[in-house]
Amino acid sequence: MPSTGPPKITHEMTLESQAALLERLELEELDQDLYRGYNEPNRTGRIFGGQVAAQSLMAAGRTVEDMLAHSLHGYFLRAGDPEIPIIYTVDRIRDGRSFVTRRVVAKQRGKAIFNMACSFHKEEEGLEHQLDMPSEGVHDPDETPPWHERIIPLWEKAPERLKQIYRPGPRPIDMRDKDIPVYLGGEAKGGNNLIWLRTPGPMPDDPFMHQCVLAYATDFSLIDTMLRQHKSRGPMGSMMNASLDHAVWFHAPLRVDDWLLYVQDSPRARGARGFSRGSIYTRSGVLVASAAQEGLIRPVAPTRAEDRSL
Repeated sequence: MPSTGPPKITHEMTLESQAALLERLELEELDQDLYRGYNEPNRTGRIFGGQVAAQSLMAAGRTVEDMLAHSLHGYFLRAGDPEIPIIYTVDRIRDGRSFVTRRVVAKQRGKAIFNMACSFHKEEEGLEHQLDMPSEGVHDPDETPPWHERIIPLWEKAPERLKQIYRPGPRPIDMRDKDIPVYLGGEAKGGNNLIWLRTPGPMPDDPFMHQCVLAYATDFSLIDTMLRQHKSRGPMGSMMNASLDHAVWFHAPLRVDDWLLYVQDSPRARGARGFSRGSIYTRSGVLVASAAQEGLIRPVAPTRAEDRSL
C-alpha cells in the first residue's frame, strides 16, 4: 500500500510527545522493587535504547531517598519488542551514608534485554574544575532548523518500501544538529558532532526527572558520531549498527527544558565496534553531564543493509 504524504509535525505534537515520555517514566509498581514500563510506538521493530535506560534509572530512583544519580552504566543485551511492556527488577546492592548503589535488570518474556548499575550520591562540597565548552564552530540553536524540518524532506525522497517501515513522528526532545546526521544522508565529515537539545516545553521542578530525561536523550546520536568518521552511510547504506552499552555521569544540577550543548567525538573504531563520548554543557558553559557508548558498526552486504534501513 503506498504511503500517505509527508507527516505534518507541529509544536503541539512535540509537546504531546514530551508529555507521553514523562507518563512512560512514571512506572507502574507491581511489588517492592518490581516495576512495569510501557514503550513508545515504534515501527522499526525494536525499542529505543534511551527509553530503556531512562526507565531503568527511574526504577532505581524509586528505591532511593534524598539523593540524585551521579552515574549509570548499562548493557544492551537483546533488541526489545515495542509491543510488550518491560519488567524492571531493582536489586538494592548497597545503602551507604553518602552513596547508594542499585542494579536494574529489564526483562521481556522472562529474558533480560538490558542490565544497568547506577549510583546515587548525597550532595557535598569538594574540589571543582571542568573542561571549557568549545568556543569556536558552535551553532546557534535558535537559528538552526529542528529535527523534523530536516528529516521530512529526506523521508519524501526515500523508497516506498522504507516509508512503510519508518514514518517520522514528533520527538519529546528538540534536537538541533549542526550538521545533517549521517543516518539521514548527511556528509561523513569526521570531527566533533555538535547538537543542541532540550524538551519542547517546560518540565516539572523535579531534578531527578530531569536526569532521567537527559539519560533518554543521550542515546540519540552517539552511533552517528562514530559513522561520521567514515564514508559509509550508516543504516541508509552499508552498515548494520546497534548500541552495545551506554554510560552517563551527572556532574551538576541541570534542566533539560533549557538548551544543552551535546559535544560528541569518536576516538576509536575497530573490530566492528566503535566508541563515542559526549560532554553536555549549559548555554552558559557549565559542564553538567558526560556520556559514552560503544556501538556495533558492522559492514554488511547492501541487500542486508536495506533491510535494516532507518
